[in-house]
Amino acid sequence: MTTLRNRVHLVGNLGMDPEIKSFDNGRKLAKFTLATNEVFNGANGQERTDTQWHNVIAWGKQADIAKQNLHKGNEVALEGRLTYRQYEDKNKQTRYVTEIVLSSYTVYPHSKS
Repeated sequence: MTTLRNRVHLVGNLGMDPEIKSFDNGRKLAKFTLATNEVFNGANGQERTDTQWHNVIAWGKQADIAKQNLHKGNEVALEGRLTYRQYEDKNKQTRYVTEIVLSSYTVYPHSKS
């Protein structure tokens, strides 16, 4: 039996240029969003599009590379793993976040640069 893995493959368009955050220890984090679209026929037979937004992060050298190569509007195929975290906001409310930790990507050549 093969080992089960936490792996995500998505194809979509970047909703923003990657934002870089640098930490005191020298580590870097890039954050950006990816929109995926699913087209289907609704109950009335009309074509509908469902857009889902995904939070993507990249660490270290990959954060720098993403900042250089990824731009808002690019069509990208990416692979990563899902992570879940929670934090307390300034109003003491618990917030939950799902992110994709980037492992690899391909920018489609016909994408905006």
